[in-house]
Amino acid sequence: MRNTRALAVAGAAVAALGLSAPAAVAWDTPSNIVALPSVIARGGQLTITVDGCRTGGTATSNAFTMPATLSPISGAKGTAKGTATIRNDARPGPYDITVRCNNRSLTKPHAFTVIGGVRGGVGGSSTTGATPTDMAIGGGLVAAAVIGGGVFWMRRRAERRV
Repeated sequence: MRNTRALAVAGAAVAALGLSAPAAVAWDTPSNIVALPSVIARGGQLTITVDGCRTGGTATSNAFTMPATLSPISGAKGTAKGTATIRNDARPGPYDITVRCNNRSLTKPHAFTVIGGVRGGVGGSSTTGATPTDMAIGGGLVAAAVIGGGVFWMRRRAERRV
């Protein structure tokens, strides 16, 4: 009876060790690369989170201005986070991210998509004041309001007399 108990305990210990060993090896391997936002304009900042990157590392992409440094997140076991800036001249389309940490690398294809940025122009800010056309339109609206108010007031006054 004692031998079967000892054998059962030894078998359970070996099974527990056998199941935890692959998890321990996988924990030091970068996995689950998340890039937020997944769609970003040129010149924007992208947050990268990687599981299995205990000591930190770097993330690279053809769209980044420079490699992003990944730092371990305190309180999150084995997770690292970093911020990357998208180049202003990056072409619109999907981009891969390659993460290197713990002397291992992992590439996530199509991790994020760059969209064409808005081309801002000088617009209405190029003038220093109202143009003569603006003044004529504004004056016409004020005159119409004064005339309309006067007509309304005169009609109300006429109704009271009757």
